[in-house]
Amino acid sequence: MAHGFTGRRGGVSTGLVAGLNVGLGSDDDPVAVRENRRLATDAILPDADLVTLHQVHSADVIHVIEPIPTDTRPKADAMVTDRPGLLLGVLGADCPPILFADEAAQIIGAAHSGWKGAFAGVGEATVAAMERLGADRGRIVAAIGPCIQQKSYEVDSGFLQRFCEADPENERFFREGKPGHYQFDLEGFIAARLAGCGIGTVHMSGVDTYSDVEGYYSFRRATHHGEPDYGRQMGAIGLRE
Repeated sequence: MAHGFTGRRGGVSTGLVAGLNVGLGSDDDPVAVRENRRLATDAILPDADLVTLHQVHSADVIHVIEPIPTDTRPKADAMVTDRPGLLLGVLGADCPPILFADEAAQIIGAAHSGWKGAFAGVGEATVAAMERLGADRGRIVAAIGPCIQQKSYEVDSGFLQRFCEADPENERFFREGKPGHYQFDLEGFIAARLAGCGIGTVHMSGVDTYSDVEGYYSFRRATHHGEPDYGRQMGAIGLRE
């Protein structure tokens, strides 16, 4: 079993997305993106087939049994497999990738979890899909990759209200910011949801994609700077042949 989280350093992309941009949805040169994806795959699980999704901020999970061509990527935000040689990759640029593993059962999963996916239960859905393959949630280890941290994630009162109406306990993931605004702890919210569904261990990176300009791409930072494009990093996990 092998896993890893990429950042911005390395790679062959230039310009606004200079570095190891693995995002097919960016305006980057497709040749550069393919090379970056090859470099990332070789660094994590050499000779594996990288499988990625057309991510749509859903809680939909795909059971992967064979390689999926990039031009036929299904619309979903999580994957599970028990097949060696497949590297499950999820992309983000502030939204964290989450990697899951039940090493004893040799069953793995990967999920893209922005606030919409987390709120809809993409983490819990991934765990349930792993269980259907024979995993035991008590043995599952989850690792939340680099993402926008609370200090950088400003939201409005309507955002807070949505979460608190769903569960008043969610108020603990917000702290007051400037008038009428709050700072949201996305990573803490995801970790609490995962722990609440009974998985064994949850690791948090604590790395802020927004403030680490050299190390990571950030959609929100690019937006605040008025940049027309942004790169993506990836979290990926695979079973060795």
